[in-house]
Amino acid sequence: EVQLVESGGGLVQPGGSLRIYCAASGFTFASNGMTWVRQAPGKGLEWVSQISPGSYSTWYSDSVKGRFTISRDDAKNTLYLQMNSLKTEDTAVYYCARGYCTGAGCTTRGQGTQVTVSS
Repeated sequence: EVQLVESGGGLVQPGGSLRIYCAASGFTFASNGMTWVRQAPGKGLEWVSQISPGSYSTWYSDSVKGRFTISRDDAKNTLYLQMNSLKTEDTAVYYCARGYCTGAGCTTRGQGTQVTVSS
């Protein structure tokens, strides 16, 4: 059974940093691209970032490019998202998803971790 468990969310002030995690199991993590998406209150799922197997390629939405960094540790079956220079508009529930997907197409995802950016 595929399981994706996000953690590391919390409350952070604008301009602050946070690192969130996704622990994967039930599939060959190292062979899969992985995706982060987020859902702000009252809005749909928004694609944030993707990483290829082997970390050879990464992609970012324009809204987070230069501030967020996606990475993975295949030995630990864990996906990361380092978030710097956080803005209030980054407030959302963040989900990791197996494979390459966008928005509502990310059907194989975890339960999410809440990130709140507020002073």
